[in-house]
Amino acid sequence: MENSLADLAQALRERLAVIRDEQSRSDETKHIARLKAISEQIDDLQTRLPKPVDPRLAHYLQRKSYDKALEFLEGMTTASTTRR
Repeated sequence: MENSLADLAQALRERLAVIRDEQSRSDETKHIARLKAISEQIDDLQTRLPKPVDPRLAHYLQRKSYDKALEFLEGMTTASTTRR
């Protein structure tokens, strides 16, 4: 389960990197293609998450609130690290 959540968190970070990449925005077609590809990857990773998915995470992903989903996942990582 941790790997699928880590993969999802990484994809969400990559999406943010694409959004912040000002150089990429200079070629709108390429930029949109990169955003579409990472969005499809996020959708795919979401379907492969082990069930049951935490209701809050499911809500964020269904609503495409990806910043909140990443914040939630990073909070889970911090909480599990703190408990060790």
